[in-house]
Formats: sequence, C-alpha cells, structure tokens
Amino acid sequence: MTMEIFWLGHAAFKIKTDSGRVIYLDPYQIKKGEEKADIVVSTHSHGDHFDAGSIKKIFKDDTVVIGPASISSDLSQFNGKPLKFGETFDYKDLSIELIPAYNIKKPNHPKSNEWAGIIVRSGDKSVYHAGDTERIPEMKELASKNITVAMMPCGGTYTMDFDEATDSVVDVKPEIAIPMHNWGKDLNKFKELLEKKEPSIKVAILEKGGEPLKI
Repeated sequence: MTMEIFWLGHAAFKIKTDSGRVIYLDPYQIKKGEEKADIVVSTHSHGDHFDAGSIKKIFKDDTVVIGPASISSDLSQFNGKPLKFGETFDYKDLSIELIPAYNIKKPNHPKSNEWAGIIVRSGDKSVYHAGDTERIPEMKELASKNITVAMMPCGGTYTMDFDEATDSVVDVKPEIAIPMHNWGKDLNKFKELLEKKEPSIKVAILEKGGEPLKI
C-alpha cells in the first residue's frame, strides 16, 4: 500500500492511496474543482480546521465526514460520523482514529474541549496529523505505534514553536515529519533543528499545491 500526501496550505492535506481512496484532513480554503473526497476528517471546530464551505466543494453523496464527538453539532450538517477517543472508524482498506490534541500553556485549545489529532492507517502505513496542539504526554504513547509520517504544527501563535514541535516529533518517533500550520516561517530552520535532535527522522517540506510526498 502506498500513499501520496499533498499539502494544501495551513493544516490542510489530501491523502491519496493506490487503491483510489481520497482523504482530506482539515480542508481549508479549498479551490473549486478539487477532486471529491471519500473521507473528510476535521480535528476541531475552529474555522481554519472545520471549513464548511471547503467541505461542500469536495463533498459527494457517499463522502464520510469525521470529527471528534465534541463537534457533533458541526458534523450534523454533513450527516457526519462523530468519533470518541479510542474508537476506530474502518472504511474499506483504511482506518481512522482520533487522539487528544490540546494546549497546556496557551488558552486556545483547552483539553476539556476534547478536540483531536488524527491517525490514518492503510496497510503498513500510518499518518499522524497532530491538530492544534502543544507537546502533550499522549505523543509519547505514539512512539510504539510505528507512525510513518507525523504532521506537526509549528507556527508558535496558537500551537508550538519550532523547538517544541521538534521535541514532539522526537516523542512520536515517525519515519518522516512534515511541518505545518507554520504561518509562513522558514521551515528549513525546523529541519535543521530536528536534524540536530534526531537525525534519523527525515523532514519533508512540502510546497502548497505542489508535488506530494510518496510513502
């Protein structure tokens, strides 16, 4: 099983599998004409992560929209599937799991809101989208789950800066890290910092709308 991972800007990604599945994570400011989704997953209800207008552009009759149970009211407009932490949604050759994502030092994403990060699995490949989060204890639990790719917010405004985000990557121990939610910062500095901390983890810096990472 192989996947192609496209960065669409901010925290928005499209994943395509070689079996033809199309999954969007936190779609935001999606352009008209983008290919339709089999699955859409939203980490939380902030407008740059749950963008109803973008979801409508990629929605088709059998699209499944998933999010944490805490945003069930937002999901209802798409007849969505709320997931509790610890539950798994299985779709043909894919599985989707949500895990906690929250701030510890900043007030924007309190743990009590029960917002989420995402794990997408297909075959022997797995993708972790951390959502809007700081470095949290749950990340260390992922080190034993053989994460292939970790997408980590690093812009510093509402989430983590480069130092905390690279520490989080070391906690998760993926094969590859993708910095996201970066507010235009120079991602080469993220790469340099992670290489100092853990050179065995590769960094993929994707261009918005550009070539995908293939795993």
